[in-house]
Amino acid sequence: MRFSILKLFLTIIFLNVYISVFSQDNFKKTKTTESVIDSLKKRGVIFGKHFYKPEISLSSDQALKYLEQKYSPQFWQNEGDPLRQAFGRLIYEAAHSPFDSLRNSLIKYPYDSLSIPWDKFYLWKPMKIKIPVLSTVDSSKLAGDLVPRNDSLNINPEPVSPVSITKSAIELKDTTLMVIVDSLKTVTSSRSGFPFKYVNHPFQGDSIQAAVRSLINYIDKRDSIIFNITGIGHAVTPLVVNSRSDRYVRYWLKNESLDSIAVWIGNPSRNTIGLYLEQGINFRRPLRQNNYASPYINAQKIDNKKLQDFQNFGFKPRLWKYRTETSFVLNQATLSNWVKGGEGSLSTALDMTGYADFDNKPLNLSSANFARLKFGYMATGNEDIKKNVDLLETNSKFNHKAFGKFDFSAILLFKTQIARGYNYSTTTVGKDTSSLVSKFMNPATITIGLGFDYKPNKKTSINFSPLSYKGTFVNDTAHIDQTQYGIAKNRKSLNEPGMSFMISHEFNPFKTVNVINRLQLFTNYIHNPQNVDVDWEMIATAHLNWFTDVRFNTHLIFDDDTKTPNQYKNGQPVLSADGTVKKTARIQFKELLGFSVSFKF
Repeated sequence: MRFSILKLFLTIIFLNVYISVFSQDNFKKTKTTESVIDSLKKRGVIFGKHFYKPEISLSSDQALKYLEQKYSPQFWQNEGDPLRQAFGRLIYEAAHSPFDSLRNSLIKYPYDSLSIPWDKFYLWKPMKIKIPVLSTVDSSKLAGDLVPRNDSLNINPEPVSPVSITKSAIELKDTTLMVIVDSLKTVTSSRSGFPFKYVNHPFQGDSIQAAVRSLINYIDKRDSIIFNITGIGHAVTPLVVNSRSDRYVRYWLKNESLDSIAVWIGNPSRNTIGLYLEQGINFRRPLRQNNYASPYINAQKIDNKKLQDFQNFGFKPRLWKYRTETSFVLNQATLSNWVKGGEGSLSTALDMTGYADFDNKPLNLSSANFARLKFGYMATGNEDIKKNVDLLETNSKFNHKAFGKFDFSAILLFKTQIARGYNYSTTTVGKDTSSLVSKFMNPATITIGLGFDYKPNKKTSINFSPLSYKGTFVNDTAHIDQTQYGIAKNRKSLNEPGMSFMISHEFNPFKTVNVINRLQLFTNYIHNPQNVDVDWEMIATAHLNWFTDVRFNTHLIFDDDTKTPNQYKNGQPVLSADGTVKKTARIQFKELLGFSVSFKF
């Protein structure tokens, strides 16, 4: 039995040795180039077709250290490379606190601790000088010193005191003064915790604080971020935050049924997003629905012959009302071989007025505004075309309810012209620059007033402004004589504080006739208050049909500061004693009558 087991053990050992030797010899004989390549691929020496790079995962600290190494100048051909600068900024942002925390710490920093007083920038040295001082001296002391004393003999135990006399005397006293001997360009602070090595200006904390605040405001205005807003729908809405552009974007908010409502999204302030529901959209929570097993509906037959009840809908009051009135007047006459004499003529006039009225009854505020343009040309005979009418004016009045039919009121009136005006009576050529008397904004008149406004009815307004100002301006004094508008020769404007009074009235004497009167009065508190400036215009319109009117327009002006030369009957000017032409304030009057084509919208 033992011999059999030993024989089996020796047989197994022999077979193992034989297989191992045979396998090694076979590998050496069959080794090829492909087997060597496969072995190298398995060891990772060379990459195969299906090799994948391992995923790199770094923590924030590892990434920071790695980029700090790569940021070193020895790895870069150019230290100012944009990629290297971006690495540096990224490293700084990652290694330091966020800007908001930095911003708060900079704002709260005690910059007064960085300031050094101005006297520290000088070297001080004491200097002793003698300063004369006026003092009083008692003469009795001086006399007492002169009286001999003999206390030991006790001859005069109580010395006689002489008469006391007070006198003034000048003494020199030593005084020490601190004198600046030199100035310092830099100063070092001995205070512990002072951040700077030296300082070259006193009170530098104020300058540093101003610079820091300026840069913080600049960064707040500059830095912004864009993010996209999306929802169930496929629309993507970009929004810029912290741009301070006051720009709002409209975003459609959708539910699962793709029903949408409009929401406005904006950036009203720094790091703040505002969501605003579009006007006119309301949310209502649905009421709880009750289920009835056997509902009963009480139906009532409607009699269509009777009026049905209607639902009263709320309405939004209309605060502004606009309207425009335009009329165009054309008059023409032609004469050919007319024995009785005469000249042909052609005249045109355009009168356009736009009104804008505001009325907010809950706030007791109202405003009446209109702007008017009146312009026209005329030509007679063989003469050149001349300007006939030229007026550009605005009238604004702002009222607040006071009591009864009285309102607190503020007025603003402005008048000028748009084209050049010439004095045709002094020259034969209409466009001679020597006869230029007006052009756009030369002159220009503005009137501002504060007071009360009385409205007895809707078509009448009486305005009284005891605090008023009237200004007349002529900027082009090189070509226009400003003295004819009351302005001094060395000035370009005339300023008049005073009181204004305005009446505006409209009435219809007949069904098809409309009459409008506007009267403006102004008096100067300082210069000749008894001479009142008058500006009165009347417009009477008779309607023939829906687009044709007969219009009669008169305009009367009297201004004590506007003077015209005096002339004899032969046209020669009247001279004063000093040789200058006499000038007098006169009433200015203009009248227009004609058929007009009118439009209202």
